[in-house]
Amino acid sequence: MIDFMKYRFVYFAISMVVIVPGVIALFVWGLQPAIDFTGGTLLEVEIDQAYRESVGLDSIEQVAIQNGIEVSSIQTSGEGSYLLRAKPFDQALNTLFQERLASESGVVTVSAIITEKRFETLGPTLGRETLIRALTALGIAALVILLFVWKQFNDKKYGICAIVAMLHDSLITFGIFAILGYFYGVEIDTLFMTAVLTILSFSVHDTIVVYDRIRESLRKLPGESYERILNKAVNETLVRSINNSMTIIFMLLALFLLGGETIRWFVLALLIGTISGTYSSSFVAAPLLLVWDKVFG
Repeated sequence: MIDFMKYRFVYFAISMVVIVPGVIALFVWGLQPAIDFTGGTLLEVEIDQAYRESVGLDSIEQVAIQNGIEVSSIQTSGEGSYLLRAKPFDQALNTLFQERLASESGVVTVSAIITEKRFETLGPTLGRETLIRALTALGIAALVILLFVWKQFNDKKYGICAIVAMLHDSLITFGIFAILGYFYGVEIDTLFMTAVLTILSFSVHDTIVVYDRIRESLRKLPGESYERILNKAVNETLVRSINNSMTIIFMLLALFLLGGETIRWFVLALLIGTISGTYSSSFVAAPLLLVWDKVFG
């Protein structure tokens, strides 16, 4: 049996190496909220292949500014496709913008050069409400999980350590997205918050499997030391946990590579959370119980 608990502080150090840069990025740069949370307009257009040399990022930005559209960012979202984020503007201005863009290439008919793939507008008030609801959902989920685990194992340390492990996974995900947001302009939206809630669920699911094995061993081996009980639980569940996670990771990798731009960052959040959750259930949640037992008895 491998003595995993012997290296508990090494596991904590590994976690800190990953978490600290992310936390610094969160405080210094913050997350880049999408229009779901800030309000604004999202317009995605595809340029016909014959006109892609004459219509690019620069011409789209120039025509948008000339028509009074306050552009936040313009990004490529695929071959010949562009994603424009701006302060709210209506359909009439959208139509005018596309007509002017087409005329820049000497084309009268908009449909001959531009295909509108998406046009969404969200007011700032609704955006703030969405953010408040998302944060409330995270808070309620964490509280319910804490109470549930506490009740199931009849000891508050199990609930608290499970929440700390869950916080570990959340900080890693938020931190990585803060870094991606600063360097690559990656934004968080409601899909990202959905991914975070899913990550919490997966993390706690794996943790409960380990805790259940601890509870079972405590009943069967009443004279055994707590450290050996924890080692036994991790040894018995680690392979199962890795195998289960790998099936999810392979699927998420395929989706990340082939699923398209729309769900790419949602899938990446799930991928980060799955890897982090697999690690934290055995190498954070269980060692924390031992630290708690040594400190508080």
